[in-house]
Amino acid sequence: MSSATPHIGRRSKLAIAAAVVASGALLAAGVAGGADAAPAGESSGAAAALLSGSQRVEMLKAAEAEAGATAKSLALGAKEKLVVRDVVKDKDGTVHTRYERTYDGMPVLGGDLIVHKAKSGETKGVTKATKAKITVASTKAEVSPAAAEKSAVSIAKSAEGAKAKGGAEPRKVIWAADGKPVLAWETVTGGFQKDGTPSKLHVITDANTGKKLHEFQAIHTGDGESQYSGKVKLTTSKEGSGFTLKDGDRGGHTTSDLENKEDGEGKLFTDEDDKWGNGKPDERQTAAVDAHYGAQLTWDYYKKVHKRDGIKGDGKGATTRVHYGENYVNAFWDDSCFCMTYGDGEGNKHPLTSIDVAAHEMTHGVTSATAGLEYSGESGGLNEATSDIFAAAVEFNAENKEDVGDYLVGEKIDINGDGTPLRYMDKPSKDGGSKDNWEDGIGNEDVHYSSGVGNHFFYLLSEGSGKKEINGVKYDSPTADGKEVKGIGRDKAEQIWFKALTTYMTTNTDYKGAREATVKAANDLYGEGSAETKGVEAAWTGVNVK
Repeated sequence: MSSATPHIGRRSKLAIAAAVVASGALLAAGVAGGADAAPAGESSGAAAALLSGSQRVEMLKAAEAEAGATAKSLALGAKEKLVVRDVVKDKDGTVHTRYERTYDGMPVLGGDLIVHKAKSGETKGVTKATKAKITVASTKAEVSPAAAEKSAVSIAKSAEGAKAKGGAEPRKVIWAADGKPVLAWETVTGGFQKDGTPSKLHVITDANTGKKLHEFQAIHTGDGESQYSGKVKLTTSKEGSGFTLKDGDRGGHTTSDLENKEDGEGKLFTDEDDKWGNGKPDERQTAAVDAHYGAQLTWDYYKKVHKRDGIKGDGKGATTRVHYGENYVNAFWDDSCFCMTYGDGEGNKHPLTSIDVAAHEMTHGVTSATAGLEYSGESGGLNEATSDIFAAAVEFNAENKEDVGDYLVGEKIDINGDGTPLRYMDKPSKDGGSKDNWEDGIGNEDVHYSSGVGNHFFYLLSEGSGKKEINGVKYDSPTADGKEVKGIGRDKAEQIWFKALTTYMTTNTDYKGAREATVKAANDLYGEGSAETKGVEAAWTGVNVK
């Protein structure tokens, strides 16, 4: 094994990063969703409705037009404005609109909120990332942007090594994610992390004292013959006399060859007879087959199960890039290029392109476009757990005989070199570093280890505690207090987590907040006091989140 750190393997402090909060989105204004069949496990109209691209655009326009009135109804300050970011509409007409906030024209980091409105237009509630009043004594910075950038680059070099360097010019923001809001500089550094992953480290410094307030990484480090999934069907495009790996059925998603470079868009894969790869890593198309197939499966899962049309819900496909660097034992998601990138692994023989890795990476994009869970502290652990949770869900949903569904992460890519998976959801500590249960100070752990709490919760909620064998894999899941937990089934667990993520979690949600969000989601979907809600409560208690 090389010293490279796998994105989803969580061995370096910043191996996978937090989602950058994207601005711009949508709101609700009585636009009906499609009449779709209820997803598995749904028992009420609280599951998301599938919105067409035009419906989503109309809701966005309506939300933007009403943003001022909404801010006034929430009694926000005169200098505050709302920027619509996302909207989810339930089948019963309830609309959940997610906003970012600005103060005197500056972004408020940690100021996001969600307004929940009934079909009648009546506000049912508001979920806020912070309860603090957004105000600062002055918007004049005592520290210059040049000084802020110099400090940020120094911090980046300390965290990531000599390859880190300066990036975009610092922007003035209000930091409201922790305690009293303060005027701050946000600097995004560039270069590379120690393992060769591109770096976009966001450093937040006090604009008056220069003190570092926070930092987070914004790069998410994690008919063909595939290497891991056998013979698979691919959606390609006919161009000229040949074919390309462009998926017109899924928003124009493309798969390109980086040719072992570390930048650029890569070269779109082409083939004369539409037969791709040979199942072996020495054929360059093989990694592309696995990656393209994984992207298809993930798109189809979100659309079929959660009525989400693409990563951002806007029907637009992402980009996949394979053959990044040399012997790169990693994979990552980058919001800025809306792309997934895969290394070829140790000796360029083990591309990180299995189904669950592809789903893990694309889910980082979904999280970024919805809750925007900050990639540090407990919210970072939840961000990582969310990618693992839906990676397992996609794998089960795929029903691929060569890569059957399981509660193991990365079991096909053999990063450890001994055939063991990267992570175990039934008992996360089996990997030697992950946490089975919540404990004081867990927010100080690497997010790849603190994510074990969320993974363990999801397993308990789905399958229950104790011994079990599923698809030939044996599990034995303990609980923090030794009490039995009965599962409610994976289908319902997936619905609950997705609804909590898209309608109740915010950028700084912690594990206690995740318990509250999933209980609310279960109440919405299955009713207060339902067996499902009780199951959620029992599963959280089983991982010591009370």
